[in-house]
Amino acid sequence: MTTSIAAHGAVTKASFGKLPDGTAVDKYTLKSPSLEVGLITYGARIVSIKTADKSGKVADVALGYNDIEGYVADNKTYVGSVVGRYGNRIALGKFSLDGKAYTIPTNNNANTLHGGTVGFDKKVWDAKEIPGGVEFTLVSPDGDMGYPGTLTAHVKYTIHGDALHIDYSATTTKDTVLNLTNHTYFNLSGEGSGLILGEYITIDADHYTPVDSGLIPTGELAPVAGTPFDLRKPTEIGKADPDANPQMKLGGGYDHNWVLNGKMGELHLAAKVFDPATGRVLTVTTTEPGVQFYAGTSIPGLFKGKAGVVYVKNAGFCLETQHFPDSPNHPKFPSTELKPGQTMHSTTVFTFTVEK
Repeated sequence: MTTSIAAHGAVTKASFGKLPDGTAVDKYTLKSPSLEVGLITYGARIVSIKTADKSGKVADVALGYNDIEGYVADNKTYVGSVVGRYGNRIALGKFSLDGKAYTIPTNNNANTLHGGTVGFDKKVWDAKEIPGGVEFTLVSPDGDMGYPGTLTAHVKYTIHGDALHIDYSATTTKDTVLNLTNHTYFNLSGEGSGLILGEYITIDADHYTPVDSGLIPTGELAPVAGTPFDLRKPTEIGKADPDANPQMKLGGGYDHNWVLNGKMGELHLAAKVFDPATGRVLTVTTTEPGVQFYAGTSIPGLFKGKAGVVYVKNAGFCLETQHFPDSPNHPKFPSTELKPGQTMHSTTVFTFTVEK
């Protein structure tokens, strides 16, 4: 075990076991006076987030597993990971770029989800300590999962008091498409403590992207006003009846992309979640144009988490800051194309506070 102290807090490295093929997986722990975050090289993922409630009681608010075997066994939920090369869905696993058609493996019924059958969540990333955090690096070769260009992706996690910053960057050798995000499931009462339906969410968005039966955007930017998707004021996650709205019914609840009001490329509010039981507040800011609010509607109820409790539907929620799903097939959506000589930059910040 090694430890280094930076201006923002401590960074500790230890072993997290080995994959079935013998590849070693490392764990890094970032600590500030008010926050502790665990990260592993398998999927560049968040494995724990420990923070205090209004009474000062510390709990882990991120879903996950105690060992590498748990993450390997769970090949369904992407828990805590960086997903890519293209986070979210691409219709029928097909897109065109520069007049050339590309096909990527489908793994979500007829569509591709989170990069394909072997996405970035299943890769072991290189890692190095940086001031206040860790930088993960992955080189995705030309043709990986059918995507063009050798892509070099960097994800920096740094801790700043009560905030966890995630800074993404990437370059490519050929024109390609890219949509990186983090897939942490949060439960502000503590992982394994029950469902998140009593927590209150606010999303700073006047529009969302309706979907078809495969959860692929129709291309419309629909107003949230008068729908269960109007989360501009604090709204109890479990308030809406999933069967009472056709769009909610398609996702079994919330599993949609919101079109954020803030200016893309500048840090702006995406969402805020408040847990009345503990007083914990999660505030999410981002430079991305969208956020996928997923209320854990498809958690399969197969895997026991860190507290020994089986994760079931609505055991956690995700706020995946992103470009819109299926953007390569929707020219009017913000572009996800990346060209040689360009560098993609994106930042998302998770801030943890309390309200009494």
